Amino acid sequence: MKKDNPYKGVIVPMVTPLNDDYSVDSDGVGKIVNLLLEAGASPFIAGTTGEASSLSFQQKEVLVKETVKQVNGKTLVYAGISSNCLPESIDAAKRFADLGADVLVANMPSYYPLKDAFTLRYCEQLAEACPKPLIFYNITATTGYSIPLDILEKLSYHPNIVGLKDSERDQDRLDKALSLWKNREDFAHLIGWAAMSVYALKNGSDGIVPSTGNFAPVPYVELYEAARAGDWKLAETLQQKTNDLSALYQKGRSLSESLAALKVIMNEKGLCGTQMMPPIYRMEEKEEAAFIQEIGKELENINA
Repeated sequence: MKKDNPYKGVIVPMVTPLNDDYSVDSDGVGKIVNLLLEAGASPFIAGTTGEASSLSFQQKEVLVKETVKQVNGKTLVYAGISSNCLPESIDAAKRFADLGADVLVANMPSYYPLKDAFTLRYCEQLAEACPKPLIFYNITATTGYSIPLDILEKLSYHPNIVGLKDSERDQDRLDKALSLWKNREDFAHLIGWAAMSVYALKNGSDGIVPSTGNFAPVPYVELYEAARAGDWKLAETLQQKTNDLSALYQKGRSLSESLAALKVIMNEKGLCGTQMMPPIYRMEEKEEAAFIQEIGKELENINA
């Protein structure tokens, strides 16, 4: 693994804890951030797991303020600035930087089909306007668009673009990406496909971005450290453990359904409530009770 790249390790795409009136739950932010810090992980706020596309700018401001306050300089704070409106993304970048976010993260707009020339121009324009280092985020499941690797390779030499978080589930693409950037100290590759964490780390990725780290960050940090030490047997054992934890709330569910189930687990672990931002809604009472009963034994074994 690279030694000098600062954008590495376990970066957890943090849920956004909400009160029943949809305001950001500051106590919940503190509990989750402290859990991550104690494990040795960093928070990525206002991303997919954090329901960013449904949050208002004001909610995101509070989320950034509270996270930065709780982190208190102990690790990097990654903050999502994605919007379908370029000026809004730029405004978010400037405001979140002023509030103390260390790294900005953006996926592509998700409404209009884009040709490659537009993608390159958009990314360069956003990067030029960002007052902090920028990481691009490829997530075809929500944007319906896969950022071409040749475009990303061009962008990787921009002085303010420092990495890629890739959540596309395509091993051929992953292999090609790692062959491009595994030896680049100035450009980080972060794997958002958590089930491929060990594979990616073994082949040159710099870090992992697992949503399950919201309630179980320790095994992911242990996995990352085992990979750093070259203990691939232990890393594979931890990969299976983390896969099983992820299956508790992801198996058989859509992305929106899994996020609601994730918050149920978070609530059971005393980290935050179950409120979601529409158009996602929390589980119905009977469904939630059945879910808790189904995963009860596994929950007891999670050290949170």
